[in-house]
Amino acid sequence: MGGVSTPVVVLAGFLGAGKTTVLNHLLRSAADVRLGVVVNDFGAVGVDAMLVSGWADSTVSLENGCLCCSTEDGTVDELLARLTARRGRDALDAVVVEASGVADPAAMVRQVLASTVPGVRYGGLVVVVDGVEFETVRRRHRQLDDHVAMADVVILAKTDLLDGAAVARLSARCRELNPWAPLVPAARGSLDPRLLFEAGPPRTRQLALGEAVPDEAEHLHSCYDAVEFRSPEPLDPRRFTAFLDDRPPGVFRVKGPVRFAGADERYLLQTVGAAVRFTRGPWPRGSARTTELVLIGAGLDAPALLAGLAACVREPGEPPDEWAMMGVLRSTEGA
Repeated sequence: MGGVSTPVVVLAGFLGAGKTTVLNHLLRSAADVRLGVVVNDFGAVGVDAMLVSGWADSTVSLENGCLCCSTEDGTVDELLARLTARRGRDALDAVVVEASGVADPAAMVRQVLASTVPGVRYGGLVVVVDGVEFETVRRRHRQLDDHVAMADVVILAKTDLLDGAAVARLSARCRELNPWAPLVPAARGSLDPRLLFEAGPPRTRQLALGEAVPDEAEHLHSCYDAVEFRSPEPLDPRRFTAFLDDRPPGVFRVKGPVRFAGADERYLLQTVGAAVRFTRGPWPRGSARTTELVLIGAGLDAPALLAGLAACVREPGEPPDEWAMMGVLRSTEGA
């Protein structure tokens, strides 16, 4: 079994879409999350790095080039290794790679997935869409459609400059391009960091997550919903992985400890968009072996979600399925 790893999130978007504004808001508001940032400036002067360096816990800038083009020389691993070398109370909770506006997100994702740095894992692709200029720009640069299509989460930037009808058209276009990914409005770049990163006191987050489900409903921005699910009975691994694969598009995150039928260990679940990750470990001494999940999103159908999760509970007397855990183990660290 491996320890808790550091998620690496790729933040992409075309020139002027609002990536740096979103990143700066994340850095200013993520008081309980220690973030490292890789700023990929395209040009000789690290302008973006200067904009974010005052907020990030650790910033590495690769200037005069496009990070996604550095595929053979180990550059990405070198930068991630420098950022994740911190240990103990100084260890980072997450790393954000801000792509240049001309980067190919798919190539950057491949580099993160192929990283050989110990304790690093891919945390998802977040694509920022310019709410004002998207339709105009995508007509000139059709590859933007592919960027949205591959995103785990789509950020709708500059929605404060649009009326309701325009926001609806933008959302419909992005949903047409990507029928699954959460669409998150971010007026003035405002984005709650808890949609992407786990928050909590340094080095105690996993323990807190295992002992109690935080009351997200009281703290998240009013446009987000939170649904809580608890079950003292174990979940069927096969049905639960099918639920995760087919969860509604409005669900941004699912997190919490899971008790699976046929498994003695606790599985901590973290999802961001399509990225699903379990961390396997022992149940804390004296804790109840209970599945406790928080689902965060917008416009959630709480009864339908709870019904779908309830259907995942293993019925007493169901015959054992020795292959049921395979889907879970494929997304488990150290498995």
